Amino acid sequence: MSAETNYPFQNTSLPLEERVNDLVSRFTQDEKVDLMIQYQTAVERLGVKPYKHGTEAAHGMAWLGEATGYPQPIGLSSIWDEELLREIGSAIGDEARGFYKRDPEINGLTLWAPTVDMERDPRWGRTEEAYGEDPVLAGKLSSALVKGIQGDHPKYLKAVATLKHFIGNNNEVGRGDASVSIDPRNMREYYLKAFEIPFKEGGAQSMMTSYNAVNGVPANLNPDVNGIVKEEWGMDGFVVSDAFDVSGTVRDHGYLESHTEAVARSVKEGGIDSLTDDGELMKSSLREALKDGQITEADLDVALRNTFRVRFRLGEFDPEEGNPYAAIDESVIMNKKHEELARTAARKAIVLLKNDNKTLPLQADKLSKVAVIGPLGGTVYRDWYSGELPYAITPLEGIRQKLDGAGQGGQVQFAGGTDRIKLKSKKNGKYVKLQTAEEAPLAASAESADEASVFELTDWGWDNATLIAEENGLYVTTDDRIVKASANRIWEWFTKEVFLVRPENGAASQDAASITFSTWKDTPVTVGDSGELLSGDGRAEETSNEIDAGGTSALDNSAAEALQADTFDVETVTDKFEAARIAAHNAEVAVVFVGNHPLINGKETVDRPDITLPQSQEQLIKEVMSVNPNTVVVVVGSYPYALNWVNDNVPAVLYSTHAGQEVGRAIADVLFGEENPAGRLSMTWYKSVDQLPEFMDYDIIQGNRTYRYFEGDALYPFGYGLSYTTFRYDGLTLGSPSLEGSAEATISLTVTVANAGELDGEEVVQVYGRVDQSRVKRPLKQLLAFRRIKLAAGETTEVSFDIPLSELAVWDVTRDRFVIENGAYTLSAGPSSGELPVSAALEVSGETIPPRDLTQLTRAVNYDAYAGVILGECHEGGSAIEVTGSEGWISFNDAEFGSGAASVTVRAASAEGGTLDVRLGGPEGQLAGTASVEAGGVQQWNDVTISLADVSGRQDVCVMLNGKVSVSSIRFA
Repeated sequence: MSAETNYPFQNTSLPLEERVNDLVSRFTQDEKVDLMIQYQTAVERLGVKPYKHGTEAAHGMAWLGEATGYPQPIGLSSIWDEELLREIGSAIGDEARGFYKRDPEINGLTLWAPTVDMERDPRWGRTEEAYGEDPVLAGKLSSALVKGIQGDHPKYLKAVATLKHFIGNNNEVGRGDASVSIDPRNMREYYLKAFEIPFKEGGAQSMMTSYNAVNGVPANLNPDVNGIVKEEWGMDGFVVSDAFDVSGTVRDHGYLESHTEAVARSVKEGGIDSLTDDGELMKSSLREALKDGQITEADLDVALRNTFRVRFRLGEFDPEEGNPYAAIDESVIMNKKHEELARTAARKAIVLLKNDNKTLPLQADKLSKVAVIGPLGGTVYRDWYSGELPYAITPLEGIRQKLDGAGQGGQVQFAGGTDRIKLKSKKNGKYVKLQTAEEAPLAASAESADEASVFELTDWGWDNATLIAEENGLYVTTDDRIVKASANRIWEWFTKEVFLVRPENGAASQDAASITFSTWKDTPVTVGDSGELLSGDGRAEETSNEIDAGGTSALDNSAAEALQADTFDVETVTDKFEAARIAAHNAEVAVVFVGNHPLINGKETVDRPDITLPQSQEQLIKEVMSVNPNTVVVVVGSYPYALNWVNDNVPAVLYSTHAGQEVGRAIADVLFGEENPAGRLSMTWYKSVDQLPEFMDYDIIQGNRTYRYFEGDALYPFGYGLSYTTFRYDGLTLGSPSLEGSAEATISLTVTVANAGELDGEEVVQVYGRVDQSRVKRPLKQLLAFRRIKLAAGETTEVSFDIPLSELAVWDVTRDRFVIENGAYTLSAGPSSGELPVSAALEVSGETIPPRDLTQLTRAVNYDAYAGVILGECHEGGSAIEVTGSEGWISFNDAEFGSGAASVTVRAASAEGGTLDVRLGGPEGQLAGTASVEAGGVQQWNDVTISLADVSGRQDVCVMLNGKVSVSSIRFA
């Protein structure tokens, strides 16, 4: 039977679901198994072509060759403009089609983007990849990107957006085996919200699960994928697992003992439709699971209908002439329109953090000498999810172009903020020299300094440094055996071009006269018998640079760590601070570029050690300021920074993410006033990590995280950003000062905004809301809506919003649903969360949450307050409360007991045994009863009944857990 046979699935006039069901029904069981993995095989007899799920596209097409590059997602989120994000998404979708036309078997149309994980902590190593700390901002912007990627045709999809990573993925260290603790309120109001918007409003057709576990259950087994994403939200596309994560259920989490069970449960219980893993392992495990009945062919059918429904919508099984996207070819890749869009995006993402005395914009025609200084000034870096840049305009080039255009060419002095050094081995007394062999090894073999190689050393902070050998212009790197100067870039899974440079004997500064080196995985660098520089003893096997989901922590480096690193004397050829002072001294303005390399100190598998600038970069700024107070600092970075000294002392500060090929021109456009900056921060910039809770604390409510709950003094608040002009807010009016608190109610409001300055500019109008009184702790303020507008100098406009009242709902843990509370609300508007000059009061006739009825079975996770506990798994269903130390407690507030309760039954488990106490009024309150929990197993659940005394009326009840005890539910009687 040939593929040309007229099957129902080939009939374009039939309903989509009928066609999908027909095709899936025709696959044999073996074919179904082969189609369950990322690289779906061809079924030639049915005309099904091979297809790959998953092409990276975080800010442009990645890993497929040269492609248009846009700002990192954290930069895209600084734009605060849904229309522009949709345009960027459309351009990415176009280029995806172009690459697909080039090689449809490898360059699939299902794109792994955008990342919508909530960025509750700026130390997260992948902060660059997501859209900030607020679920409405992240949800709306990622939704716009999704719409652009997928197109607006009623039948066909241009490409498919895969939302990453579901859910609670905001740490890298231990991500493969860690469990994060998230209670129902945090989950519903914060973490789920960011995903809900791009599904419901953006129509996203795919989603990827995360590496971590949530409340003890690995994300690929998370019941919320089926229960919430597919059923509650109605997502009808497909879900993929993250790379090697299904096998990680066994290998990393140790949650299950067999891959067969891991695969079967991921598909059946976890809602995984496409397995991104070792293909042969996945297929053999599926066949074994089918054989022993852990999964059925019908379960495979469900998953395959989800993946093929999307392939049908991409037009794969229809004639091309009916699909408007099928005609897009390779000519769209890096076309002029996309190049201009990249520059526009990079310009509009830049945030003006400070501008005293109108230091900016600079006037090119009035400058005769400009100093450009710093390690981010003369280069453009790619991150892990960048494509190959077709070209790259550095900030130095962008500034030179502006001065050339104003007739001031050749007046830029550059100092890279790096040291030029020679190294001399203390072991053999010889200088380090680049050898002439093909692999460019380094050896301590030069007899004199004149013969020694010169290295450009860049200090990235926290002992991390990179070196370039000036003789060949290549980075010093290692194959884990020898040290050589052979890398033309820093861009691989393991950053082997990074060396840990430490002063001899633990001295205080990297600038010490004698230092030691260790490689990227902290293997000491030693000098061999012939002077060659070795990684360890030079006999280790090279570490593969293939993706290792668990990261460097999985590498065994114990043998190398036992070796002693050899010491090298440093002879400075050019001192970075002196060179910077010389460049800045006679300049009319000095522009200092600082920030991070996207693959050093914070990246996938590596969280940031701190939120400060590297000490040497801050010192570089101080050195420049000491000779030229007319200094501008430009931070080119993937994260928020604690710029305390900079903010206190430098007159003007700009922030840009790594923004792709046009970053240099975009920064120059803003520096010289061609673009009036209007970027806004999508995260709070804190003054210190001391203002943050413990890194793994995912409770933003009790931990006072993000602008919603943070009560401290931020360096720069969420939504912050300045302009070269001045905007004035003249009023906020409500369409109605009172509303019925129904799910369909809408808040209509209008904000009057004027450009009171002398320059045209753009403003981001931000609307926030808060409830004035609530049963529980509510946000100090929460973003409800935003719009980026353009106003000419002197222009006034009215900006209107229609906001669902449900945006102000609270998750009621007493009844497991959202509730719009009765009472007074305040709506405010302004240029940032920290400046809201206009407000209006709103009265809502909503619900009053009644007292708790604890005579009903109450899940322990639905507490009101807690200490010393986290959420873990209960094998009987749902989550349980676990003590983290030796004791903890949970409280249930405002419970009505009427004439009294005689006992409470607690469902508990403990491997070691412990006790449960019931107290009234709080953890220090009156003891009402106590009972013992027998030792058994961590999942051996039993009812523990506690007799009570004097429990009546309205009470706050506290359950004290003493010992390693877990509790899943309580019920009073």
